[in-house]
Amino acid sequence: MSDIPIPPTLGLVLAGGLARRMGGVDKARIEINGISILDRVLATLSAQCVDIIINANGDPERFVDTGCPVVPDNVPGNPGPLAGILAGLDWLAAQNNGVEWIVSVPSDCPFLPDDLVERLHQARRAMGSGVPLACARSGEWRQPVIGLWPLALRADLRKALVEEGLRKVEVWTARHGIAIADWPTEPIDPFFNVNTPEDAERAARIALQHASA
Repeated sequence: MSDIPIPPTLGLVLAGGLARRMGGVDKARIEINGISILDRVLATLSAQCVDIIINANGDPERFVDTGCPVVPDNVPGNPGPLAGILAGLDWLAAQNNGVEWIVSVPSDCPFLPDDLVERLHQARRAMGSGVPLACARSGEWRQPVIGLWPLALRADLRKALVEEGLRKVEVWTARHGIAIADWPTEPIDPFFNVNTPEDAERAARIALQHASA
């Protein structure tokens, strides 16, 4: 473990998807053994982040019980997760509170690791100062929206989205350089995500098998 302190980091929960495979309901509200995925995500991030915001479109009141600020996309046309990340960076810039990093996670991952923020920062530092981004990987699967985003790249991201129409996360991150932080997939893939009712049933079985999950 590094003795260098981890920079203060804002947590950003990406809940802006349309959840078509779940019949249009908020996937974040699906309960895994009595605890919603969103509550699981918030509990994990709260121990690692200075604050947490939720990126979601539509009625923000549906998240009022979380106590988290709800930040909608500010680029039209539902352009995907990069727009949610930009919205988070814009919100952070407006706070002017000295925090310069965001960690983003989707709202459908019930088993996120407790060392996510620390290990992403460590991976970024290990690559040297020329690499400003980091994302997670479990096994062979990269998780492009589970990553670190510096406030310093906010203007570049807005330009890519608005002027270039860029939509793919990995295309934009490849321009700047990105470090990879690895996790094993056993005994639990920490980035298992719930997209279908069958996934929710599987997540419930996993949580029962691993009481701490």
